[in-house]
Amino acid sequence: MGFVTGMLTGMRRRNIDPAMQLAGLDIDLADADSRVPVDRYATLYNRVIAALGDEGFGLFSARMRPGSFEFLCRGMLGAASLADGLDRARRFLSIVLPDMVVSIHRIGGRAELRIAELTPLTADPDDPARVFAFEWLLRLLHSLSCWLVGRGLALDSVDFPFPRPAHADDYALVYTERSTFVGGSLLTARFNATLLDLPIRRDEAALTTFLEGAPGRISMLYRRDRATVLRVRDLIRAALPASLSQDEVAVRLHMSPRTLHRRLDEEGASFRGIKEALRRDIALARLTKTRQPIARIAADLGYADTSAFYRAFTGWTGLSPERYRRQLANSAAPDDSDDA
Repeated sequence: MGFVTGMLTGMRRRNIDPAMQLAGLDIDLADADSRVPVDRYATLYNRVIAALGDEGFGLFSARMRPGSFEFLCRGMLGAASLADGLDRARRFLSIVLPDMVVSIHRIGGRAELRIAELTPLTADPDDPARVFAFEWLLRLLHSLSCWLVGRGLALDSVDFPFPRPAHADDYALVYTERSTFVGGSLLTARFNATLLDLPIRRDEAALTTFLEGAPGRISMLYRRDRATVLRVRDLIRAALPASLSQDEVAVRLHMSPRTLHRRLDEEGASFRGIKEALRRDIALARLTKTRQPIARIAADLGYADTSAFYRAFTGWTGLSPERYRRQLANSAAPDDSDDA
């Protein structure tokens, strides 16, 4: 409930009764200990934004106009790596969200995502509006990063710049068990620096589907209790070269095919997309790091014939497997030209 009341603080500051936005959601604001289903939370998220005309929930000195989230996604989508994508996000947010400053730092083998409060939102460090502003922006950047690279990204620790809120126990579910509450105006989220080198895997078609129900849908993705994508990916990989069907995976996960489809959809994924992404990742790794025959790679990935693998690989990269391997070899060849 702490996340709900935080989201509504901007409306209350403007003396706007949120009754219309809460209608039909069965959310009792007076019951601080109640749990809110995540799909209802996402619906409320979108309703509040629509009512205020502000994707920043009325928390900041300038409105974050509707459509900002979509353009944030589109800007990051064309990046080569997560590091590049987050740098694009940083620059975009400096335009639409001037009260907060986002930065990314590599420190040895660790990386830090920092969110600094440039313009104080309130004089009270534990004001629910200020608390939610930091919670929301970290959640937004973390979940969007997970979706873009197609996997959950573990946060090793987070320092939040406010006193421990009443709903802090839920931080273990949403962020990490290693959440600490410190003073100052800087949030620091730490994670393995190698994650910054992950490639952006989503394309325009995936983004079109992802934006249905956005930006509220971002709140439904990559919670620590929603690791269905990783479980499905692990089962598919372990079964290779056999090709598991969605129904077979559902049985192994002790759920119905319909439930599996729903959970994957909530995490911004699909069974077919997971299978194709896994095959693509393995194929690229084998072509890059081994000299295995292409027919063997195709068989190991469960393709009934090599021609089907060729069609799939060309769809992924625009190149045939042989041409992809030749280009890698040519790029790795020593340059005999004179130094400039």
